[in-house]
Amino acid sequence: MASSEKVDKAYSNNGSDAESNNAFHSGETGQGSSSRRVLFLYIDRTANALRHGGPVGMLLGYITVGTVCWATMISLGEMVAYLPISGGHIKLAERFVNPAFSFTMGWNYWYNWTIILPAELSAAAVLINYWDQNTQLNYAWITICLLVVIAINLCGAGVYGEAEFIFASIKVLTITGLIILGIIIDLGGGPNHDRLGFRYWKNPGPFVQYDGIPGSTGQFLGWWAVITQAAFSFIGTEIVAIAAGEAKNPRRNLPKAIKRVYVRILLFYIGGTFVIGLLVPSNDPQLDLGTGTAASSPFVIAIQNAGISGLPSLINACLLTSAWSAASSDLYTSSRALYGLALSRNAPQFLLRTTKRGLPYICLLLSASFSLLAFMGVSSGAGTVFNWFSNMTSIAGLLTWFGINLTYIRFHKGLKAQGFERSKLPYIGPLQPYASWYALFMTMLFCVFSGFDVFLKGEWDTATFVTTYLPLATFPILYIGAKMYYRQPIVKPQDMDFISNIAEIEAEEYVPFGNRCSRQY
Repeated sequence: MASSEKVDKAYSNNGSDAESNNAFHSGETGQGSSSRRVLFLYIDRTANALRHGGPVGMLLGYITVGTVCWATMISLGEMVAYLPISGGHIKLAERFVNPAFSFTMGWNYWYNWTIILPAELSAAAVLINYWDQNTQLNYAWITICLLVVIAINLCGAGVYGEAEFIFASIKVLTITGLIILGIIIDLGGGPNHDRLGFRYWKNPGPFVQYDGIPGSTGQFLGWWAVITQAAFSFIGTEIVAIAAGEAKNPRRNLPKAIKRVYVRILLFYIGGTFVIGLLVPSNDPQLDLGTGTAASSPFVIAIQNAGISGLPSLINACLLTSAWSAASSDLYTSSRALYGLALSRNAPQFLLRTTKRGLPYICLLLSASFSLLAFMGVSSGAGTVFNWFSNMTSIAGLLTWFGINLTYIRFHKGLKAQGFERSKLPYIGPLQPYASWYALFMTMLFCVFSGFDVFLKGEWDTATFVTTYLPLATFPILYIGAKMYYRQPIVKPQDMDFISNIAEIEAEEYVPFGNRCSRQY
């Protein structure tokens, strides 16, 4: 197989178990990654978001990040619908920016999904602490979860796909059930028949005075503190567009996938945070995740306050399966991303070693080794460590969005310079290129000021500073290093390649009806 074909195979099939991975990756991975982020929205991120921003500050924070996510999705969707090539945003960056930027995007993508793995394992330990509050046993829970995750991935795409399908079904049912239950509790349908309404919007109030800072300044900082929390929940949404682009008939399926993202943002993210803000007061001490117990989940707190017995444990068990599933998916994605980097000669070649079934075991074990960072939670507290890693993941994910929007701006300039009519594209993103410029500016703004709290008087924390700004510092270093190595300038708009692979894409899309039936139905 030619080198270029290997690279394409790595990105489309994630480089292993090639016979069945692509079909699965385009379906379950895209849906599962997004739904698990929604579920973690209900576990931990809203605990800190509600505590820092209040119900309205939290809602506005998620709406703000939601608009940036939407702008990023329509930018990515327009590019992927026209050029549904293997590698998604990473390969598109090579075409419309330069190889150095593609290198940086690829390693940032691997870093994002590698660092999030110990975060998921720490979250699993937090959830188990709901039943067993002896945090000294966290090392045992983390070990058990890690071994199961590695075992699932070593079994290949077949076992991984079946496990993810089961976990994804549990996630969807849990998310839907939590929203419905939250509405019922708010309207007084719980055993205590206490109708909450908008009680907590009045007392303790719609906003929180962040760090006790009075006036509108404290309320603004409370809203801004929600941004990083919200970003963690939204990260991974772009996989839906990438996966749809790698499925059959991407030019038909991609617009449908984008529309589903609209619904997901409005219903699950915005609707979910709205309901949560009705159920728990922002000054509830149980919201402090630093205590290391899963009782900080706003829904668990609301259910307990409503006098519903037994159900918190059931929900906690469902959330635990989500953490387990998320960790498994993170290891799967990070190992295949590393294998793709090796095939592109952007990583050491010894990483190309695979089993007879095509499983990249070296990449898998190397990516899994970073999960050992989760054991820091034994001494520092699982909840605290979860916050550290989620900060790192949030920034890395926001940098991915930054790269996607920058690539789209270049894509848009290239279309204009070469006389292409956007009206003839398979999918046309609204408000472009203004939407992409908005998302580009906001993602960088989020990254630069996400760690503002450590600069407040008496609030300096070295661990928070490092985990927040390390990814932001690494990104330009990677780009400058790759730029010096490749020595290739930024691609000029008139020289951008809009033609390669188009013939194959159109041939696949317009296959004869008989062949289409036999292949798709």
